[in-house]
Formats: sequence, structure tokens, C-alpha cells
Amino acid sequence: MDTIFALASAQGKAGVAVVRVSGPDSLATIEEICGSSMPAPGRGLRRLRDASGGILDEALVLTFKAPNSFTGEDVVEFQTHGSTAVVSAVLDRLGQLDQLRLAEPGEFTRRALENGNLDLAQVEGLADLIDAETEAQRVQAQLVLSGALGDLADRWRSDLIRAASLIEVTIDFADEEVPVDVTPEVAALLSGVRKDLEAEVAGVQIAERIRTGFEVAIVGAPNVGKSTLLNALAGRDAAITSEYAGTTRDIIEVRMDLAGLPITLLDTAGLRETDDHVESIGIARAKERAERADLRVFLADPHETLDIDMRPDDIRLIPKIDKKSFDGPGISGKTGQGVDELVDHVSSVLKQRSFQAGVATRKRHQDALSAALNHLNSAAKTLELGPHCYELVAEDLRAAIRALERLVGRIGVENLLDEIFSSFCLGK
Repeated sequence: MDTIFALASAQGKAGVAVVRVSGPDSLATIEEICGSSMPAPGRGLRRLRDASGGILDEALVLTFKAPNSFTGEDVVEFQTHGSTAVVSAVLDRLGQLDQLRLAEPGEFTRRALENGNLDLAQVEGLADLIDAETEAQRVQAQLVLSGALGDLADRWRSDLIRAASLIEVTIDFADEEVPVDVTPEVAALLSGVRKDLEAEVAGVQIAERIRTGFEVAIVGAPNVGKSTLLNALAGRDAAITSEYAGTTRDIIEVRMDLAGLPITLLDTAGLRETDDHVESIGIARAKERAERADLRVFLADPHETLDIDMRPDDIRLIPKIDKKSFDGPGISGKTGQGVDELVDHVSSVLKQRSFQAGVATRKRHQDALSAALNHLNSAAKTLELGPHCYELVAEDLRAAIRALERLVGRIGVENLLDEIFSSFCLGK
């Protein structure tokens, strides 16, 4: 492979910047720009020099010899002072060396995948960790990056290989008396893997919401205080408020961290009958997004009929409770009455749901797990028909194993790699 380099820390002024080099000529790069090799410990303070010998910077130089590096190749890191001028000068100097080229987005991580240091699920976990904004996202991403999904896939695959080998032995000796009936052991192996897969498939939707954010929609008639409540929850004037009904005509979204969970609050158009064409479009969109939201907060007086059916975890509150004498839970975005209670309620509901999340976090994971589960369900039914159908069972087992191998990127994911790595920065 080529030897590649890139800035591995964030762009802009900082105390320290990290420039990473990976590939067969990375160690030779030290002599090129430092004028000396590294001491045995693999780290040392060195002066970086330009082509004419002038000093670029004094940097801490670290070496990681293959395979004990992030990429699995020889890697050198130059920890320089973090000014934009220093970083630019060091990158320009590396770019002058014939044996080096600038890395493409995600190329360091792609080499880690190709060299077996990470599986594809771990790569996705790393991307999620870089993008994590809340504690729940960090914890979930760390779990995937640690290899938890790959470990599960390996355990399931091992059980299925055992089941397949038992079936294959029976097929090979179909014309002879087999001393042991393998059906009970195979059925037990399939049952265990199927149960695990069903749990993971069921948890993907919640796990994906933790990764991308739960949606909480504020729903109600015009001028009941939806935008005022949104602003109170967001802590800023995210939505225009006025005494005139129909002010909000499109969906207003505000992302926030609520008790460690990523939340997108939706302020929707007031629900009512209207002849205004633009407002009617906003109302249709409001109903559509409210139907898709994970949780809805309905603002309505006790005698009002809701245009959207409530679901079990939905919340109904009396709006502008500071001006009314109704009994029951209420809220006022203007005075703050009931806002803390609403935050606690929403946090409690969504935290409870987050406990149902599995290790698998993406639609791709769900598709692979579902494919494996479908093949195993077919295998279990066919197994009941007896030894004369064992060849069909074996084929379903092989198909399930291939689906699990796609899950961790061992086969059949070449067309996905460019899309996945394009989301990474140059230094990762």
C-alpha cells in the first residue's frame, strides 16, 4: 500500500495538533524530516525541518510498529504545536516526499478494517462515537466500537457451524445407520440463536433512535402555547410566538440533550379547519410528523377532542394553566409552571424505552439479522420434517451464516464501503 498522511486532530488553532502517517515508508519519514531515527522506546522530542534544513517546529514523535497500531501498519504521529501555520508547514513538507500522499477520507480506518484490526460494525461504531453529542450516544457507540456486536455474531456463527456440521455428518452417512439422532442438539442450537436474533432485531429501532435522536412532537390547536413551550424547553427563542392563531405553519425542530438522551423537539402547526392553502399544508405536515414521532405532548383543555389518537405513553396537558382553573395536569411555557415536570416525564418514558435497545444500531444491521433469522426459522421448520430434508436445512444454515458474515463485513459489503468511509474526516 501507499504511505499516507493527514491531520488527525481538528482543524483550527489548538494547543497540540496530531499529524498521522501510516504505511510501509512511515518510519523512514522520521529521518527525512527529523534528520535522525527514533530511539528504542519509539518516542522522542525532535525538530522537524523543511527541505533546506530550516526548523518547522519541535514536536513529540511517536512510532507504532505493525501490527500494533490503529491501522495495523507502521504508523508515525507527529504531535506539533497547534497553530494553523505550523500544521500547514508540516503537511506541506510531508506532501513534498515522493513516497507519501495525502490520505482520503476514512482511509486510516479503512486500512484498520482491511488489516483485521476492526470489523465493519466497529467501524460504524467509531463513526458514531465521533458524532456522539450525548452521553447515551457515547455509551452506545463505545459498546459497538468495543466489538460487542462482532462478538455476538461470532458466537451465533459458531453455534450455527456446529449445527451445520451435525447435519452434514448425517447427510454424508445417509445410507448407513447413524448411532445418534442429531435433531435435538441441532434444534436446541437453532432455538438459542433464533431467540437472540429476535431480541436484537426488536431492539434496533430504539438503538437507532439513540443514535439519531428521539422525536417529541408538541401538538394542539392554534394559539394554545406550543411555540412558547418549545422556546421554554429549548431555552431560547427558536419559534416565533404571537397572539394570532396560525403563526406556525411549518415544522420547527430543535435538537437538545435531555438527561443524556438526544431529543428533537417538534413545534407543529395548530390543528384546525382552515381555508388557507398554505396553513392547510402545514397542518397536514404536522399530523404526518406527529404520527411518526416517538412521543407526543398534546396541549388541550379537558373538554376538547383531539384530532390525533393518543398512544399509551403520550402526554396530555392543559395549556396556559396559569390563566385557567381546570383540575388536572397543566403547563405554561410563559411562566414555567409544569415545565420541569414535563421534562422529567419525557426523560423517564424515553429512558425506559432506551433499556430495550440492543447492540445492533443501524438499518443495515437489522437487515442482516432479519435475513439470518428468516433462514433459521425456515431451517427449524424443515428440521421437523425429518432426515430426508436435511440438505434443505443445511442450505438454510449456510445462508444464515453468510448473513452474519455480512453483518461484520466479512463478505458482500464492498459496495457499502465507499459510502461508509466518505463520512469520515481525512485524519480518521
